[in-house]
Amino acid sequence: MLLRVGSRVIPKRTNLVIFQAGRLYSSNPKGNIHDSELKDIISRIKIAPNKRVGESDDKMKSRLVYQSRKRGILETDLLLSAFAAKYLKTMTRKQLEEYDNLLYELDWDIYYWATKDFQQSPIPDRWKDSEIMKLLQAFTENKEKKIIRMPELDKF
Repeated sequence: MLLRVGSRVIPKRTNLVIFQAGRLYSSNPKGNIHDSELKDIISRIKIAPNKRVGESDDKMKSRLVYQSRKRGILETDLLLSAFAAKYLKTMTRKQLEEYDNLLYELDWDIYYWATKDFQQSPIPDRWKDSEIMKLLQAFTENKEKKIIRMPELDKF
């Protein structure tokens, strides 16, 4: 049997797999998912980034504002929208592209990496030395102890 996910057709497995809060759960009687099976599942649910050609910095910033605010998981929405409101205006083109790539990661992964909860989701090598990830992690520490709220659009 086949399962359609967007434009992709995926063979349906006999075991139900549920992705919740950054973890995968299986209806397999043993209850565990092997690493190879996990990588296979993740590769199927990740969406390849759109290649945008000739996008101006202003248009890119507008798109990144929207993508930072409308993630689907409130914790990540709040974190990324406040981060974008503070830093997006002053980012270089290279930083904008790096942030754009980060936004294609899964919401809970971004949240756990930003809060340095690597036990829940280990940070991949591609983000360990990332300038944007370090900036996001420093922002997430919230040393000023401010209450983070969804910023108004005029803050961008």
